Amino acid sequence: MAENERTRVGTNVYGKSVKNVERSSWFTVGIFISLALALSLTLGSKVLLASQGHGMGYFPNVTLVTHEGEEVLFYDDLVAGKVVAINFIFTSCRDSCPAETAKLVQVQEELGDRVGQDVFMYSISIDPEHDTPEVLKEYRAKFAIKPGWTFLTGNEDDIILIRKKFGLYMEEIQNEDLDHNLTFIVGNDRTGKWIKRSPYDNPKMLANLIGYGLFDGKIPRKEAKGYATVPGAPDFTKGHYLFKTRCESCHTIGGGDKRLGPDLLGVTERRDRGWLKRWIKEPDKMLAEGDPTATELFLRYQEIAMPNLRLENEEIDALIEHLRLESSRIGSDLAKHSGSALPPVSLK
Repeated sequence: MAENERTRVGTNVYGKSVKNVERSSWFTVGIFISLALALSLTLGSKVLLASQGHGMGYFPNVTLVTHEGEEVLFYDDLVAGKVVAINFIFTSCRDSCPAETAKLVQVQEELGDRVGQDVFMYSISIDPEHDTPEVLKEYRAKFAIKPGWTFLTGNEDDIILIRKKFGLYMEEIQNEDLDHNLTFIVGNDRTGKWIKRSPYDNPKMLANLIGYGLFDGKIPRKEAKGYATVPGAPDFTKGHYLFKTRCESCHTIGGGDKRLGPDLLGVTERRDRGWLKRWIKEPDKMLAEGDPTATELFLRYQEIAMPNLRLENEEIDALIEHLRLESSRIGSDLAKHSGSALPPVSLK
């Protein structure tokens, strides 16, 4: 999709200066580590570390506190010898953090009971003053996150140091609104393979990378298919792509309500277009203003705020058009088979 690019200067895991493109298209630094990455539907990734022996002594062994209140050492307890996925969030975020967390819930579902066994997921708060273990535990419960994915808080300077070591802390974008790099990290400490990924990547591709690619083929893939049986890549419109990457983790079109958001079937017929466009463009402002429909949706769906995805007007129009066309297609199929009308729906 076409998003405004913001090129930032940060550091890679060796501490050298690199440029990062944030909230935007992704480019490759180094080499692709597996064929799975080449087959990914996303725009690429950044290989941070491709040699062994750079874990101990490089990553800080600072103390963090889990959502259960347990003190742990970042390297010794969380990273050493493990395959991990690490992202940085804050629970009061009204932008992309909720969408990122919802997308990673899908990744956890794909990996199943391997999470907490041979794969470990960590979300570290960048707002430790607010995000106490109790707050993190409540936030985690809203998303119905299963065991194996740990949320952490700690000393702010220690957390900044961790972010800097991963090249995810950029001085010029830190402000009072806690703006932060949306990239998250997956890696295998045993092999020294660390990769930056977008939280909006296809969850199946992310799970494939974390669960198989990072193990260098030592973990066999399940239900491998031949090329003849694999469907071709879909020809996404811009609106379809936006729905798949930004909305599908919380919503369906005709698949029923999800825990985090309602079914959007027929929503373009039942919502004023002006209201709908504004709700997609600036839901945080509408909630702050006390819009009654926005407030009702917030209360109904786990009190998780609709994220402000910073979409441009052209992108919002494309997304609404996709919702309209897909609802029309599904509605026509329903009418042909049962004569039923589209059910009333709302939009989170």
